[in-house]
Formats: sequence, structure tokens, C-alpha cells
Amino acid sequence: MKVLISTSSFGKADVRTLKLCEEKLEVILNPYGRKLTTEEFINLTVDVDAVIAGVETITREALEKRPNIKVISRCGVGMDSVDQEACREFKVKLYNTPNAPVDSVAELTVTILLDLLKNVSNMNESLKSGVWNKMTGFMLKGKKVGIVGLGRIGRKVAELLVGFGVEISYTDIRDQGNEYTYMDKQTLLSWADIITVHASECEEGEYIIGERDICRMKKTAFLVNTSRGKYIDEEALYRALKEGRLQGAALDVYGEEPYKGKLSSLDCVVLTPHISSSAKEGRAVMEMEAVRNLLDGLGLDYD
Repeated sequence: MKVLISTSSFGKADVRTLKLCEEKLEVILNPYGRKLTTEEFINLTVDVDAVIAGVETITREALEKRPNIKVISRCGVGMDSVDQEACREFKVKLYNTPNAPVDSVAELTVTILLDLLKNVSNMNESLKSGVWNKMTGFMLKGKKVGIVGLGRIGRKVAELLVGFGVEISYTDIRDQGNEYTYMDKQTLLSWADIITVHASECEEGEYIIGERDICRMKKTAFLVNTSRGKYIDEEALYRALKEGRLQGAALDVYGEEPYKGKLSSLDCVVLTPHISSSAKEGRAVMEMEAVRNLLDGLGLDYD
């Protein structure tokens, strides 16, 4: 049996995950070193039985053309990149790894937020260029933090931030009745000094943070997104930052990757290349979980 491993970084954190696949299956690796297009995905899955998937979109069209695919094992949490209804219709077994990347994503969220508040990257770049430029930053202590999506990752971010002395509220599809204050999204946007997005899905073609949402935020507010790039209207965000209608933003995910957009030109933005789940320890656990899910789906032992 054959497997396509579409996530281009697979096996780099721990080569044992790739070796386990190669012991059990004939492995086809992503030859492009980036997110696959639908056409590339179709071309690479001509006779494969299963896929260890990254963040590429797996459409109904692709699954219709490749009835040979029996299992899709997402190396990650989000499932919105896969047409789940089509998987059910075509009897494709679908898995993800919801627990493995939680700590890594949460830690990066706090890291880039602190970088943004303290101007660390800007001062690092200046100093390495020979310029001694002391920039005034902001305290995290005392800030009102609004979390959009209080799932596994959102809750872990909240736990990490509590120690900084922040006030935390959240919005989600329902009030979870926990220790944090629930607000509807529009109220949360108006209230928060910092908005961090950890939602798991949204309607196709819609934004979780769009033009109107950004307009509701304080001019002094910061926006962080380590969830999905398509959840944020990047053009609206750029305009708001450029015009001083928002203080700053930190992003790890983008609508199109690799990102080459206009946000790169702004000093009030911290950008990382979709590495929130790439901590070696967390990545190794996530990949092994994805492999085990794959082998389970194919009815193969992994011991």
C-alpha cells in the first residue's frame, strides 16, 4: 500500500515517524516543499491508499477523482481544510491530532504577543544593523484579553496568560460556564485590548475577523492569529494598521502561504512562517499520532 505525506516538514523533528511509515508502506513525499494545490494533490495521489495531510485543501473534486484513497490522517487539529461531507459519502476514514500541538501553539501565541508588545524583533533588527534604538513597548499585565474560540488551544493560552495578571474573556459558539467571562463576539471586540484567535472553523467565504469586526476594536488594540489564515481579512487588517486604527498584529498563519503580502512592510506587525506547531517535541508527538491514526485506519499494526 502507498501513502502520500503531503506535509513538507514531516520527519524533520523526529525521523522515527518517517521510518515507521516506510517500514509499513510505500511512501510518496511532497516534492514541492510547500502547501500543495488541489491539482498537485490529485496528481500525487494517482494510486495511493492513504494520505498524511498537512494544511492543503482536500476538496470533493479531489476525492471524486481519487476513489482509491481510503484514509486521510491530518497532522494537526483543524479539519476545515478537508471536505468532511465528501469523506463520509465516499467512506474515507478521517482522523486528526487534536491534543499533540496544543502546548506548542499556545506557547508561540504568547511568544509573538510579547514580541509585539515589547518591540523585540524591531529592536533586534536595529541593533544588528548597528543602530542603538530604545523603543517604548507595552505591559501585558493589566490588559484585557479576548479569546475567540476557547477550545483546547484557546484554554491553554488562557492558562498561560493568567500568570501575567491579565483579565480574560472569551467568545465561542456557546457559554461554557467556566472561570472566564463569556461575551458575544461584538462585545468582546469592543472590550478587549488584545484579541487572539483560536477558532476551529468558520463559514466558507466568511471571516471571523473582517472589516466590520476590526472597526469595532479599540485603536489601541492588538490582534493575534495562530489559528487559520483565512479567518482574518488581511486587506482590512493592513488598512487598519496603516491608518492607525489598530495598534498592532502578530500572525503565524495566512490566507496564502508562503506569505508575501503587504503586512510585511509594517513595523507594527510580527510575522512568523506558520511554525506554531513546529516545536520539535510537540511536532514529533503530533506526527507519531498521525502515523498511528493512519495505520489504524488501514488495519495495520504499528508496534
